[in-house]
Amino acid sequence: MKVTQEAAKSRSYWFVGAHYINTGDQTNRFLEEGIWENGYKDKYLDLVKSVQPGDYIAIKSSYTRKYDLPFDNRGHTVSVMAIKATGIVKENMGDGRLLKVDWNKVDPPREWYFYTHRGTIWRVVPGDWTSDALIDFTFNGASQDIDRFRNAPFWRERFGDKTVKVNRFVWTKFYEEFADKLLAYKYNRNKLIEGIHAISESGKVDNLNYLNDRFKDGTTGPLKDICPFTVMGTFNRGLNDQNRTLIAKELAKFLNMSEPAPKTFEGIPTVNNQAAWFFGYEDKRKQDDIEALWDVFEKAIQFSDSDDPDSRLAFIEAYDNAIERYGVRWNLSMGLFWIRPWFFPTLDSQSRSYIQNKLKLEIGLNSPKSCCSGKDYVELLEKLTKRFEEDGFPVHSFPELSYASWHFKEPGSQPQPEPEGEEGQEEEPEYPPVPIEPYTVESILADGCFVEREKLDDILERLRTKKNLILQGAPGTGKTWLAKKVAYALMGQKDESKLRVVQFHANLSYEDFVRGWRPHGDGKLELVDGPFLEMIFLATKEPEKKYVMVIEEINRGNPAQIFGEMLTLLEGDKRTPDEAIELSYRRTDYEGTIERIYIPDNLYVIGTMNIADRSLALVDFALRRRFAFINLKPIFGEVWRSWVQDNSGIDKEILKEIEQRIISLNEYIAEHPSLGPQFQIGHSYVTPSFSRPIHDARDWFRQVVETEIGPLLEEYWFDAPAEAREAREKLLEGF
Repeated sequence: MKVTQEAAKSRSYWFVGAHYINTGDQTNRFLEEGIWENGYKDKYLDLVKSVQPGDYIAIKSSYTRKYDLPFDNRGHTVSVMAIKATGIVKENMGDGRLLKVDWNKVDPPREWYFYTHRGTIWRVVPGDWTSDALIDFTFNGASQDIDRFRNAPFWRERFGDKTVKVNRFVWTKFYEEFADKLLAYKYNRNKLIEGIHAISESGKVDNLNYLNDRFKDGTTGPLKDICPFTVMGTFNRGLNDQNRTLIAKELAKFLNMSEPAPKTFEGIPTVNNQAAWFFGYEDKRKQDDIEALWDVFEKAIQFSDSDDPDSRLAFIEAYDNAIERYGVRWNLSMGLFWIRPWFFPTLDSQSRSYIQNKLKLEIGLNSPKSCCSGKDYVELLEKLTKRFEEDGFPVHSFPELSYASWHFKEPGSQPQPEPEGEEGQEEEPEYPPVPIEPYTVESILADGCFVEREKLDDILERLRTKKNLILQGAPGTGKTWLAKKVAYALMGQKDESKLRVVQFHANLSYEDFVRGWRPHGDGKLELVDGPFLEMIFLATKEPEKKYVMVIEEINRGNPAQIFGEMLTLLEGDKRTPDEAIELSYRRTDYEGTIERIYIPDNLYVIGTMNIADRSLALVDFALRRRFAFINLKPIFGEVWRSWVQDNSGIDKEILKEIEQRIISLNEYIAEHPSLGPQFQIGHSYVTPSFSRPIHDARDWFRQVVETEIGPLLEEYWFDAPAEAREAREKLLEGF
């Protein structure tokens, strides 16, 4: 079966399951009868009704595998989807259940990796490389480019050739095996709790003496029952890493595990030492509270590992049952993250703040306890998993999300107290000290900067001494990208809480940027601080830390008007309390003392400026005197060619040809009487944004010229369209 290019654009592609509860695999029956049948009377009906005659369809079976794979999976579990048959839909019976199909059996089934789907019916829409590759594999018999998928954002941390950091998240394999071994004790919990108490009494570990219950008859004593999450919580509490490793090691020995206990626990949320159980004392809990936690534990593992079409629903029901229990709330998501860290998100307070404030995703709160219901949790899980596939998304897996949350602090934010719950409700987790993630000039170069090391050193030194810096250059010279990297290098570490990015525009005012009156909910006006004043107050509180404000397109607004009296305070020799002045909109304290403001010495300002945009305002001399100006030019050469080849796979000979064509165009632009060097084309236009293989480099360059560089040239020569067209055609001539 071959799918033509015309059909690929006009048809839908359906990947459907053939295994139903209590009926087993229906593949052979479907092939013999020339049908596909929806095994549910109340699900997927509208989806099935939307299938059109002529659509392509495939029977698939999804599962996970850890061994016997055609690539090095480094001990991680891999999602697999077997294609068992392909066909073309001949007729839709319109009842949401039955399709007539002309089938071709795939014998033996062909296995596809990574980009899979667990649902009964999956519509795949062509247009992005993952979908196109799956369609080509399934219906045209093409091979899967496994290397491309291994190195795609969602999978490269576990399987890629170039990991973000060596040995990140090595703990995940131990945690997954621990959960698997623990599941075997669901119906043998007496042996489990005896083993844990024996470890505590052996003297080999400390900090396990908290596992004492308070019984209904008023007596106390060792726990007689325990849930799986509380077992894992024994080494996921507010302890130092050495003690956590020791406890994990002894428990692993008891469970007969093969994975070694981790020595580092980066990004793992821990329960509070004062509320380390996921259930209440016996005199508070219901008889089946612990059973409910074992049930959601088991259903979570089945949901993450199997192709059971009802596993999603079963997990949601078990989640909702468990979340109603005494002592269970947000900590349930933390426990799910522990047992399957690549599949489940943790929604501790730090992660929720990151998801809502950084990723701008809403978290549903539809459970009776004003937290996630099972449906809310799964929908967020699936939404995040889809976003992880995007190159530009800040994080690409749940361990990375948890790790980023660990470091995250919204500039100017204050921790929000948790709503008070019932006695025994879990408390907020304890977070170990956030490790410093060093960032230096070498880090800038490693991230793909083509500026010479010496110039980067000069930029950093000018920022340190002048306090205020503007990176100016032609379009595509990487001004904003470099501004953020220089900010981190100045801090000596990546710390988003110390960085604030704003953009100037024609409508931005002093009231928006510094301080002004805003309408309040009660109909009155309220004096509100803008982002610049917020950064001043934050930097003043921590004089030993460096804070940086990046202002994109600083000349797109009116800088003198936007800064107001702050323009005077920007000067390096005026950054002391002695130079403090009153603001246009000032506050007074309860004694009537008027507030006076100064810019602290540890707050730095980096602006970017596009010098080719003729519509932008000129920067006045007052602003120029307070900033150091750094010119950025288009940069090509061996460093650029090597970086693009390594990250996109483009042959260096083609890159040399592209480079020469851009350089020739830039020479022409620089010498043109109506333009000049500030209108040259920056290297960013021909530097792929993300580490993504480009298989047809010549077609990619043609598209860049036609859709990005060409329109820019038309803007340059707006009064000479023929000259713009000639310059664009010359870029592609003979290519």
